[in-house]
Amino acid sequence: MKMSESPEHNRLPTRALIALALLILPAFEQSCAKAADEPATVWLSSLDLSRMTSGWGRPRVDKSVQDRTMSIAGRKFERGVGTHADSIMYIDLKGGSTRFTAHVGVDDEINGNIGSIEFKIYGDKRLLWQSGVIKAGEPAKKVDVDLAGLKALILMVGSAGDGISYDHADWAEAKFEVTGEKPVALEAPVEEAVILTPKPSPKPRINGARVFGVRPGSPFLFTVAATGERPMEFSAEGLPVGLTLDSKTGRITGSLSRRGQYQVILRAVNALGAVERDFRIVVGDRLALTPPMGWNSWYCFFSSVTDKMMRDAADAMVQTGMINHGYTYVNIDDGWMVKPGSDDPVLGGPVTNSEGQINANGKFPDMKAMTDYIHGKGLKAGLYTSPGPTTCAGFAGSYGHEEQDARRFAEWGFDFLKYDWCSYRRIAKDRSRAELMKPYLVMKAALDKQDRDFIYNLCQYGMGNVWEWGAEVGGHCWRTTGDLGIASSLYRNVINYGFFHAGKEQYAGPGHWNDPDYLLIGHIGWRGSLRPTPLTPNEQYTHVSLWCLLAAPLIFSGDMTKLDEFTLSLLTNDEVIEIDQDPLGRQASRVAQAGETQVWAKDMEDGSKAVGLFNTGEFETKVAARWSDLGVRGKQRVRDLWRQKDIGIFEKEFETDVPRHGVVLVRLFPTRAVAPPAR
Repeated sequence: MKMSESPEHNRLPTRALIALALLILPAFEQSCAKAADEPATVWLSSLDLSRMTSGWGRPRVDKSVQDRTMSIAGRKFERGVGTHADSIMYIDLKGGSTRFTAHVGVDDEINGNIGSIEFKIYGDKRLLWQSGVIKAGEPAKKVDVDLAGLKALILMVGSAGDGISYDHADWAEAKFEVTGEKPVALEAPVEEAVILTPKPSPKPRINGARVFGVRPGSPFLFTVAATGERPMEFSAEGLPVGLTLDSKTGRITGSLSRRGQYQVILRAVNALGAVERDFRIVVGDRLALTPPMGWNSWYCFFSSVTDKMMRDAADAMVQTGMINHGYTYVNIDDGWMVKPGSDDPVLGGPVTNSEGQINANGKFPDMKAMTDYIHGKGLKAGLYTSPGPTTCAGFAGSYGHEEQDARRFAEWGFDFLKYDWCSYRRIAKDRSRAELMKPYLVMKAALDKQDRDFIYNLCQYGMGNVWEWGAEVGGHCWRTTGDLGIASSLYRNVINYGFFHAGKEQYAGPGHWNDPDYLLIGHIGWRGSLRPTPLTPNEQYTHVSLWCLLAAPLIFSGDMTKLDEFTLSLLTNDEVIEIDQDPLGRQASRVAQAGETQVWAKDMEDGSKAVGLFNTGEFETKVAARWSDLGVRGKQRVRDLWRQKDIGIFEKEFETDVPRHGVVLVRLFPTRAVAPPAR
């Protein structure tokens, strides 16, 4: 039988069909109308989650950030998005979404560890909903937000201000009610990299540190940092016996045996003019009288660093002119030693020599020749090791042969040691203060026996409140926080780690500095290759400004051979660097905080104030620095330090627009009334 044919008894009369249709049609039309009125459900997990940032791991579809079934306070959820603070997602609602609902909280997978987070939802630049702080084990909070008429949405998870450890966040059962076009995930806003720093004048200008410490008898090396057209002639008045100044290069070398302070006047002259500047040499037991400035290999080359990379970095520091702004140290991080047990002919071999001194691996065939090369550029050399048996990357540490290693470091000609806790955790009996201090005291005693100076950088991530005792063990600077890392949440780490220093200003000063990790701008290591920093231009201005206000070491850790004009402008603004290198050595303190804005202020040696106005929010906003908060009175001349220009004279307060994730860095100079002329 053909498909078009059918038995006669299966056919209905035409009139019966029409009658049946008339009965069904109204109900069908009503059902269609009802369906058209009902919103469709679009799950958050169906959007492009590659657009959502995560402070650790990556966002997961219908799973926790560790790829498990989502669970909040014992309640299981089958759908949603698992992420980790700090996290942010931008969404174009396309005008079609009417409601967003979810259950949010800390996922149970943290297994009893402490985690605390805060969820926020913004719509069209307005805060629509916030959870308040949610801690591990607390029940999920219900989200129900009206989106009618809104165009854009931002979903945020913050760390609640206590770091991001174990901040596993769930947007459980998160969904949109949609009556029109479906929402779409967006990339973060794109900013133009605007260079604010003017080019240096061709006239001579002396930059960098105004004070320098050295131990009696140690080799002295200081390069006068000066910008201006070359050739340039250098000279000095009051230079103590034992030191000589190279008039062509500006390098001061020699040795001083007598303790004391020496006041020197440095001069620089070129065809366009002359300049002079006071310089103080302090011969005694204190080093690092201003925060160290330089470069470290870790965040661009990790443990693959080589001799050639170090020499290339030194070359670049001179060729780019960074040396003319005060940058001094070229430092190897992890990966230069022998790797115990390795059968790689380059990395393996005897860990120590016949005298028990540590050996370099095949990537560094002649350490002394390398440091001589760096010194020949007017720069200093630094290296890294661990008090434990191995380093973080598994290379040989200094445990058990600290004195031999210190002697080797001195013989090689190094000037800086980063001492990283790493495997010493297996040696320490506990985390008591005495056990935390012990390995650093041992290496400091060994360094002090050498005939050259070492800047001593304690790297142990803030354990035991190291800022309270770092100077006691001889540290010149100490890591106060964990690693900044290179994840897409780098900005949140910058502000969390930077603002973490509020209240710790009493522990920073000449010879002892709080260290919140390196400057991660330019090209840094990123999933096995070098890529531009994930920080936006405004975030990079915030990063450098905050580190200078904190009087932190200015150690750049991007690729020195890939410095673009924007990055170089961030690193070489002399008026900004002056804030970091001020001889008074004060760390800024937080003087005001309101919502997502903060004001930090730093006393300067000349009586002026350096002030940073920060906006950590998602939208441009006004921020005010009030004289009552700053402890100043009367008229103040306000100077924009990034633009290097005066803004005007202000009374009582200075208020300005600060961009998203941005900063305005100014310096306030008191104005004094001018007496009328005598008659």
